[in-house]
Amino acid sequence: MEYPVQSGFRQRKIQPEVRMRGAPVDPGDPRLLFDDTSAGGIGHRQALLSDPVSNLAMVYGSSLASHGREMMDQNLDRFIPISKLKYYFAVDTVYVGKKLGLLVFPYMHDNWEVSYQQDTPVAPRFDINAPDLYIPVMGFITYILVAGLALGTQNRFSPEILGIQASSALVWLIIEVLAVLLSLYLVTVNTDLTTIDLVAFSGYKYVGMIVGVIAGLLFGRMGYHLSLLWCCVSIFVFTIRTLRLKILSEAAAEGRLVRGAKNQLRMYLTMAIAAAQPVFMYWLTFHLVR
Repeated sequence: MEYPVQSGFRQRKIQPEVRMRGAPVDPGDPRLLFDDTSAGGIGHRQALLSDPVSNLAMVYGSSLASHGREMMDQNLDRFIPISKLKYYFAVDTVYVGKKLGLLVFPYMHDNWEVSYQQDTPVAPRFDINAPDLYIPVMGFITYILVAGLALGTQNRFSPEILGIQASSALVWLIIEVLAVLLSLYLVTVNTDLTTIDLVAFSGYKYVGMIVGVIAGLLFGRMGYHLSLLWCCVSIFVFTIRTLRLKILSEAAAEGRLVRGAKNQLRMYLTMAIAAAQPVFMYWLTFHLVR
């Protein structure tokens, strides 16, 4: 059955109104909330960038930030020599392996002089005799971990005890470096040794301490004493042969007879620094092995 079409009603398709970009807009139009206004935003930004006052403010802000960054870098480098620290961490796997072997067995090494290139010492990765901070820092961290392992095997581990162990080792290191600096000042030694060099040489003893504690965990107190004795003698020889080129006079460095009261004091100071290493090694590890 067909229904007649009402003449009064006509179907018509509603076409959406399209507004051209940039055309004037009535603020009271509710459709304004849903229309694309990106063209106006782009024009506003372009106008802002083309404004000379805005450009001047941007340039001034950029120069101010750059100046502040430079001042911060200069003040930071004054207290923490970042450029110098990069030199002490310029190591590779080959250097670390050879240096560890030299610390444990320094008796067959002949040339102990640091190599220079245009009055500047070469990076540690190119010279096994150059001091570094990578081995002392990693040695300190490993020593704390091994100490925690030793305390745990004896049911004596606690975060407080491990913290005391770490802080005491750090405090003794600082005391040792300060004592050496004071001794060098009192003896009036003109040397190119820096504070970072002394921290590096004082931190090499952690290698022997780690070997001693691990030997004690594996073989008991007898293994601890034997391995620590070997490492103590090795670090003593290493320190003597390294520091004598830095502290003693040129005559002593070349192997000639040391004469004069000042050279005698320098020789005693070198031996005292070397002899202090085994004392600290035993003091910081004897209570970890039972």
